[in-house]
Amino acid sequence: MANTKQITVEQTGSPIGRPERQRRTLLGLGLTRIGRKRQLEDTPAVRGMIAKVAHLVKIVDEK
Repeated sequence: MANTKQITVEQTGSPIGRPERQRRTLLGLGLTRIGRKRQLEDTPAVRGMIAKVAHLVKIVDEK
């Protein structure tokens, strides 16, 4: 894992009132509260998860 790209994602919206799939996607990304940030590997799977909940998260940093 020496040369893998990383992406930092921050939760900006609440999962309250959202479909169960979107709630589980946030949990899969490791996001549980508004303002929480996670540094994840930049893979197509993670990008797809972010796209599914793009209205609830924002990309803070890409390395």
